[in-house]
Amino acid sequence: MISSIVIPILILSVMGILFGAGLAYASKKFAVKVDERISAIRDALPGANCGACGQTGCDGFAEALVMGKVLPGGCPVGGADTAVVLGKIMGMEVDIAGAKTARVHCNGRDSISRHKFEYYGMEDCAAASQLFAGRKNCTYGCLGLGSCAKACPFDAIEIVNGIARVMEDRCKSCGKCVEACPKKLIELVPVSGEYSVLCRSKDKGPITRKNCDAGCIGCTKCTKACRYDAIHMEGFLAKIDYDKCVNCGECVSVCPTMAIRRLNYAVKYYAS
Repeated sequence: MISSIVIPILILSVMGILFGAGLAYASKKFAVKVDERISAIRDALPGANCGACGQTGCDGFAEALVMGKVLPGGCPVGGADTAVVLGKIMGMEVDIAGAKTARVHCNGRDSISRHKFEYYGMEDCAAASQLFAGRKNCTYGCLGLGSCAKACPFDAIEIVNGIARVMEDRCKSCGKCVEACPKKLIELVPVSGEYSVLCRSKDKGPITRKNCDAGCIGCTKCTKACRYDAIHMEGFLAKIDYDKCVNCGECVSVCPTMAIRRLNYAVKYYAS
């Protein structure tokens, strides 16, 4: 009677030991070696999983970095500090001079821009732009409904007086706001670039002035005042070449509509 109980238990125990030994051997024999640097890189990343690096989240970026598909500075959210850490893990020197920030190229706040009608629809810029290109007379202007602010995972954008403004000390240059803006008003620019033309109107000067008091009217005064050849006209709109700009501020002093503004990175920027 006892043997009928003990024998099956012994058989099962022996089988368990054999199977366990077999699994242990197989796990070592067929183990996939994982580069220890992947874990170190993953721990050093900010963990936003935003995809701004072009990879499938932070895990994908860590693997791509080890495989040589991306560079240590490829994580825009982590910024320069993270790039330096990743460079040390990979044994690489890192150039951190190319840090960028998002900037809204429109200064047409409600108090100085003219409107075609009052809008009471969906609080979504893409939806509003389908209705006669939006409520503003300027078809290129910021609609101020906050689609970019909703898309920002870092709470770096707010709506002030009817236009979006980036708090550049919070911006991680992930590019989510760039994708969200139907007017294509937001651009990633070098953090070192203190000045921007806050207008994207392609209309002739008289039309732009009629629609907004702070628009670029294509007068070319800024291009003539710049001693570094850092501003050029694209049609009727002035545009700054940040590779040449030295932040001298001469363009601001001659702009008759204050379409060119100096941005402050240390504190929140509000259009006055």
